[in-house]
Amino acid sequence: MSKKKSVQKPKNIKKTLLRIFSYMAKRRLLLILVILFVFISSGATVAGTYFLKPIINQGIVPLIGKPLTPGALLPFIQMLLLMGGIYLAGAACAYAYNRMMIVISNGTLNAVRRDLFNSMEDLPIKYFDTHTHGELMSRYTNDVDTLREAIAMSLPQMLTATVTVAGTFIMMLILSPLLTLIVIGMLVIMYFVIKIVGRRSARGFKAQQKALGETNGYIEEMIEGQKVIKVFCHEDIVKNDFAELNDKLRSASTQAHTYANVLMPIMGNLSYVQYALTAAFGAVLVIFGSMDLGSIASFLQYTRSFSQPITQISQQFNALLTALAGAERIFEVIDAEPEKDDGYVTLVNVCESADGTLTECKEVTNTWAWKHPHHDGTLTYEKLRGDVRFHDVTFGYSDDKMVLHNVSLFAKPGQKIAFVGSTGAGKTTITNLINRFYEVQEGKITYDGINIKKIRKVDLRHSLAMVLQDTHLFTGTVADNIRYGRLNATDEEVHAAAKLANADFFIRHLPQGYDTMLTSDGANLSQGQRQLLAIARAAVANPPVLILDEATSSIDTRTEALIERGMDQLMEGRTVFVIAHRLSTVRNADAIMVLEHGRIIERGDHEELLKQKGKYYQLYTGQFELD
Repeated sequence: MSKKKSVQKPKNIKKTLLRIFSYMAKRRLLLILVILFVFISSGATVAGTYFLKPIINQGIVPLIGKPLTPGALLPFIQMLLLMGGIYLAGAACAYAYNRMMIVISNGTLNAVRRDLFNSMEDLPIKYFDTHTHGELMSRYTNDVDTLREAIAMSLPQMLTATVTVAGTFIMMLILSPLLTLIVIGMLVIMYFVIKIVGRRSARGFKAQQKALGETNGYIEEMIEGQKVIKVFCHEDIVKNDFAELNDKLRSASTQAHTYANVLMPIMGNLSYVQYALTAAFGAVLVIFGSMDLGSIASFLQYTRSFSQPITQISQQFNALLTALAGAERIFEVIDAEPEKDDGYVTLVNVCESADGTLTECKEVTNTWAWKHPHHDGTLTYEKLRGDVRFHDVTFGYSDDKMVLHNVSLFAKPGQKIAFVGSTGAGKTTITNLINRFYEVQEGKITYDGINIKKIRKVDLRHSLAMVLQDTHLFTGTVADNIRYGRLNATDEEVHAAAKLANADFFIRHLPQGYDTMLTSDGANLSQGQRQLLAIARAAVANPPVLILDEATSSIDTRTEALIERGMDQLMEGRTVFVIAHRLSTVRNADAIMVLEHGRIIERGDHEELLKQKGKYYQLYTGQFELD
């Protein structure tokens, strides 16, 4: 297990709140209505409490010790009905603004999820090298859910509590400034308790959310790797590793809730103390005639109303802190630096005249060219041929550790270039650089004579097709997964691509053929079938450059033979880069590059390299293992 990471300090809570409000502000009308109804609801609560004074002074006290006469209770009943009507109006407004907050919260979370997903799609590949899948999934699940609860419940309740406290405070001052001072004194004590406990609780909840993300990431990784775990009998090891992460989560959660949970009982007891002191001093004031009985009754009820929203704030404090911690983590992804693209050379559809002149045209000709704008305002068109060259390229995934050292190579249009070497030699890294998944530190890569840094990434990648080492299939039909290579491909083109990859036979034997639904990354297919679909996906893209990253490494010999026959047709007229574990798949390559520790140590065709009797000869004759 890696060492435990230090807990990050919480960011600016005020800034995070303002950012959440900026999302909510897109529904200004509903927000205005919510605020209006909150004021009406809270105002009704405050006004209803004040009616205790006239009810007691005018409806009850005059009747004490006197016989009841017809109509004597009429003032009491009238004021009681009026107070009930006020409370009913307040309840209706409370229902209305709570319904509106559900709409606001769902709309806000919809926008947050959209920004989160869109930002994730714009992130560079290297971001995913340093962030686990589970850590990112935790943003979409745990953090978004806690934020939803805070917007739908915590924020409106805290707003209501604030308005109620303000209205109650004004009425308390009107009834008795002296008793209000006692309440304020207790309020100051409560404030410092919330401040001290809340600061520690905020740090704890941030650590808890971070530990939860790490735990979820580990669980997801272990679920995906169950076969590998069982093959190597590592069940006990992963159990121990999970126990360590689970204990870390328990420790962080315990620390967070230790401070958070102690807040509510402390606040509750302080409220009782406040009520008892107010009642005692109020009784003295009534005895000496400074207050009437109705006023002290209303004031004591205000004291409860004053304490209740404060207690309510303390109850929602935990949820709000958790939501803010989650929101910070969400905004970290949204604010992460997107993939940069300074390219200005684009790929366009062109018409070619008899003398070879290229002109941009709207109709589909399947002839493509690089549209190159120059500083003087002129445009030139370079026909897409598939000429790829490396010029003294040096690259490292981090600046302190280089993976490739001064690599130079060229692939002319239609050539097949193969890379061989041990794991970690830099084979896959070269193909990643062609796609501009990463940027080179030194040297340059040219495509049809153009530095690929000048080519827009989306156009560059449209001109390439890649069969990745780890085949990934999306939820959808078999045809949809093949069509992912070119979304506007017709059914006939999809079927032709499948035939080219020799996948058509097994597809037609599936329950629904090309309409068979694939789920869980194509778990209902064999590894060989999944890779055949990946090759068909590349075939339907019909690119001038094809990259096969260990495309046949997980396929049996018979299936590999089928693929090779289909791939010969696919590779015809295309520039192809091949990385394979099996040297038999690269024998017919125009050039073979042997890599070791990020350097090309041998190059030539199959026969030339065998004559050299170097590393390739050792690999081919079995004197040295490829992996």
